[in-house]
Amino acid sequence: MASPPPGQQTEQPHLVSLVLQSKKALQHGQQLCSKANSLSNASAQCSLDVLTLDAKVKWITEAVLEQLKLAANVAKSIEHKRAQLDKQVKAWDVVRSQRTEALDNILESLGAQLVPPGFHQTSSGSSLFGSQHSIDSKNGNVFNAQQSPSATVRDNPFDRRGKNADRTKWKTLRDFVDESAIENVLDTLESDRTRLDDIMASTYDYPETLSAAISSIRESLPSSSDVPSIEDILNAQQQPSELMARHLSSLTSHYEQMADALKESEAGEIFGEEDLQDMNRDTEELPSIMAELEEQALSIEDTHRQLVTAKTAAQERLATQSISLDNLDELGEIMSDMLQKQQDVENECQELLDGLQERLLIVEDLHHRFIQYQTSFKKLLVEIGRRRHYKEAVEKVVEGMILHLRVMTEEERQVREDFNAKHGQHIPEDICLCIENPPTRWEVVPREGDVRESLPEVASDLLAQAEEKLAAADVSSAGTESV
Repeated sequence: MASPPPGQQTEQPHLVSLVLQSKKALQHGQQLCSKANSLSNASAQCSLDVLTLDAKVKWITEAVLEQLKLAANVAKSIEHKRAQLDKQVKAWDVVRSQRTEALDNILESLGAQLVPPGFHQTSSGSSLFGSQHSIDSKNGNVFNAQQSPSATVRDNPFDRRGKNADRTKWKTLRDFVDESAIENVLDTLESDRTRLDDIMASTYDYPETLSAAISSIRESLPSSSDVPSIEDILNAQQQPSELMARHLSSLTSHYEQMADALKESEAGEIFGEEDLQDMNRDTEELPSIMAELEEQALSIEDTHRQLVTAKTAAQERLATQSISLDNLDELGEIMSDMLQKQQDVENECQELLDGLQERLLIVEDLHHRFIQYQTSFKKLLVEIGRRRHYKEAVEKVVEGMILHLRVMTEEERQVREDFNAKHGQHIPEDICLCIENPPTRWEVVPREGDVRESLPEVASDLLAQAEEKLAAADVSSAGTESV
């Protein structure tokens, strides 16, 4: 260095200020780099923790999802069982509708079948089908099967008013039916059906409840997108760290240069104007370097904060999963109870359905028996008509025989009188006394102990209807058998 002019000596103390500035900048830079290094190391450990926690979260999530699949299968199984049970009940409802409708139809048909007054007594206790009040609660028998409809034909005076008689007050076959017993059967049927609905309703919401619980647990599980890219964060720290290292190296070099310059100045070395300007220029760049160091340090701190936030979030997700696991355990207990309850409901419903099937057999039996009774009554009408023809034919024979006997007796009497008139006076009175006897007069009467048969009057139109319906039923039955 050249010796400066005499006026330059006053500028040399400025080196001390420059050295102090360089030293202060170096110390601050070291602090920033040290903190950044610590944050980088902490970030590396934090990254490992985040990855570990995320691995645990994913493993637990996968395990929970597998369990939820099983729970969903259980919900589907319960729903399938309910559907099968509903199908059975609906099938039973169809059969019940058919049989009760058939029973209603035959009862309406019985209500349209007139019963001539001569077929029954006026006593309210008399039933065309036997006692109305005898019912076998076990078998659902409403009528006495041992009593024939023909047994109710009473020895009443004939109703000979015929077709023109006032039939509005006549009884029908339905008047002889025990309606209260039928109502009891149908009421019991409806009561058991309602009870079946109540039992099934106790598990009606099970599938929906399970599905809602499964959805709630599934929605509470964290998604994989919640975890930031650790590699991107660490890469983001790499560039600022390298830049800070270069800046720290520059600060160190600058400080060493300034310290050496100060030592040389103290040793009597005089720096030229150009050298001092270089020193000043280098020192003036320190604030910009420090600002950039602080900016990079803040960048590293920010990425570290992201990792800390990610770790906290992962810990929270793990804590949330512990709640999900508790909910899953609770769901498992609920499912066990539901499965047991569903099985109990199925068993109870099946038992009740079996009972309902038996009651439908009672309804079906009533339907068939009413058909048989209606058919028997129609045949009874035809039978009464046949017997009337027989009775009238017999009576004609008897009347003809009586008339013929009377004629024969009168002829015989006249012949005997003529004989006695011509020859009786010439025959001694003590010979053949019977010659004076008149002919025996005859009377045709029922056998001893029998009475004349009395039959109720059946109007010709009622008889014709009965014969027509019986003939149609025979044709239908023959067609069914041929098929």
